[in-house]
Amino acid sequence: MDREQALDELRGRLTNNNLIKHSLAVEAIMRDLAIYFKADADIWGLSGLLHDIDYDRTANDPAMHGMVGAEILEGLGVDQSVVYSVRAHNGYHGIERKRKMDKALYAADPTSGLITAAALILPSKKLEDVTVDFLVKRFHEKGFAKGANREQIMECEKFGMSLEEFFEISLNAMKKIASDLGL
Repeated sequence: MDREQALDELRGRLTNNNLIKHSLAVEAIMRDLAIYFKADADIWGLSGLLHDIDYDRTANDPAMHGMVGAEILEGLGVDQSVVYSVRAHNGYHGIERKRKMDKALYAADPTSGLITAAALILPSKKLEDVTVDFLVKRFHEKGFAKGANREQIMECEKFGMSLEEFFEISLNAMKKIASDLGL
């Protein structure tokens, strides 16, 4: 499946535009992480883009989120490594995140939300004004962006990156698509 087909499938299954923007942000982060690790940016990007493809169906059933998504992706003939990452990205299931891509998706998912929240509290509401230092400071404020699971973000250490390195790549990735994100 190529990116355009994936984006069409995503838009056909999700009704919330903010969730589509979230998926685009996670895709951008995953692509840049793949480049950093000299991995397949298309495959990593697809895992980020499609990780929440089932959210309209599973929003009220966390036990099914990721499982339904993996089933959808299998039915569409998506690469099995993407299917596995989507299944494993929901910590609820306890599925081992075996590969660097699996671990990266798990960490990138809440990171995109933390970065978005950081931009939205600035007067400009623009990603261009967010810095890594600002993100690190906000990361340590427990009351800020409560939905961005800090433990999950810290999984970046399990694929060989410090928090600062991970934030730098993630932030720069999202800045590249700021207009698509409305930020």
